[in-house]
Amino acid sequence: MTRTLYDKLCDSHTVRRIDDNRLLLYVDLHIMNEYTSPQAFAGLHAAGRPVWRPEAHLAVVDHVNPTRAIASLDEMTDNDARLQIENLGRNCARHGIELFDLFDRRQGIEHVVVPENGLAHPGKVIACGDSHTTTYGAFGALGFGIGTSEIEHVLATQTLVYTKLRNMRVTFTGEMPPGLTAKDLVMAFIAKVGVSGAVGHAVEFAGAPVNLLSVEGRMTMCNMAVEGGARVALIAPDATVFHYLQGRPRAPKGRDWDTAKQEWASWQSDPDAKFDIDIDIDVAAIAPQVSWGTSPHQACGIDGEVPAPEHANDPMERAAQERALEYMGLEPGQPLGAIEISHAFIGSCTNSRMEDLRAAAEVLKGRKVSAGVSAIIVPGSLAVRRQAEAEGLDRVFIEAGYEWRNSGCSMCLAMNDDILDAGARCASSTNRNFEGRQGTGARTHLMSPAMVAAASVAGHLVDYREFLPGAQT
Repeated sequence: MTRTLYDKLCDSHTVRRIDDNRLLLYVDLHIMNEYTSPQAFAGLHAAGRPVWRPEAHLAVVDHVNPTRAIASLDEMTDNDARLQIENLGRNCARHGIELFDLFDRRQGIEHVVVPENGLAHPGKVIACGDSHTTTYGAFGALGFGIGTSEIEHVLATQTLVYTKLRNMRVTFTGEMPPGLTAKDLVMAFIAKVGVSGAVGHAVEFAGAPVNLLSVEGRMTMCNMAVEGGARVALIAPDATVFHYLQGRPRAPKGRDWDTAKQEWASWQSDPDAKFDIDIDIDVAAIAPQVSWGTSPHQACGIDGEVPAPEHANDPMERAAQERALEYMGLEPGQPLGAIEISHAFIGSCTNSRMEDLRAAAEVLKGRKVSAGVSAIIVPGSLAVRRQAEAEGLDRVFIEAGYEWRNSGCSMCLAMNDDILDAGARCASSTNRNFEGRQGTGARTHLMSPAMVAAASVAGHLVDYREFLPGAQT
């Protein structure tokens, strides 16, 4: 019987079948943060249960911490946030769970620090109380978000009751246009299928354009696939993944490395495996993407214009577009390239890695942020920050007019003090543009880091390729 990569991952971790659709699934690694774990620990303590395998869990501080430098938690002005961080520290110490706390050199956003430390491997099952755990699919790992009760369950048993998904394959074809990025591919996918088009499915991205992406680009794609409704996103591991992992602190070493690499290569869908849904997308037809609405699927190429709701065939989509235009303060037919911005933000678990910062720096070098635009860059981890400083990127950003911050989720979801005011309009490298996502009444346009950098210089949305060497500006 032929199987998909997703089927193989589920089969290899099934402790037992509960019924036709549900499995008891073993979890190799569980990640948690200060924001989603307190209730789970409280439930565990109320039941008098220990953590069964403390070594199979990792905790990080990323959601609520300030990104301005502080010397101690006492300097935090948000008491609730400080208590969440302190509570996570106490719970980890009580149960012997490793913690990358706010002052650890490895601190950063969970979906950045896990890969950079070599903890995401092909064939692993990784769960976390965050929907963007799909990121680990870039390694051929089964990563997915879980709820509070499930966090408690995995702490106590290292297993989860898991409902099996259907298989969807998205194959990108054609030759990548110059300057197109992983963010553009995944945003084009979401725009094509809609915000719920992949609900109930595990999506496997395939095709030559995907295989040519770096691991960081693959993480961007898998990270954001959840915005199309997918609970799981996968890309079959290859030599690019193995090269990324080699030498990472927690990757196998010596003979174990050779054995692991041989085993990892087997994590592929069988050539004749059957998928429930097959979708093809020609990359030649894709331009750098920007969102105009309040859902990630309300996006199109920068050469497009704000759509007219009356042209939507689905009444629900028509109503959604009307509401989105009102919230965003836009008019049908308005060219996307004419939309002015007041803020620029580069960060988040989608686009805050070295590749993202290098792309932004290439645009910003020798240029200045437009008057009236406030811009910040929040690296995905302290390791990314150190590497960027070693390469001199911080000076490029600062000289351009950006604030250079410490690591955290920051303005992606505005759970710390990085919050936009009502009416602010932000070019953002994040993954969600819901109403109020970056602050009550704030307006978010999703795009790649290079596109954010270009918008911050121009003062309006713009095709960043106009800013690259050799382009006419």
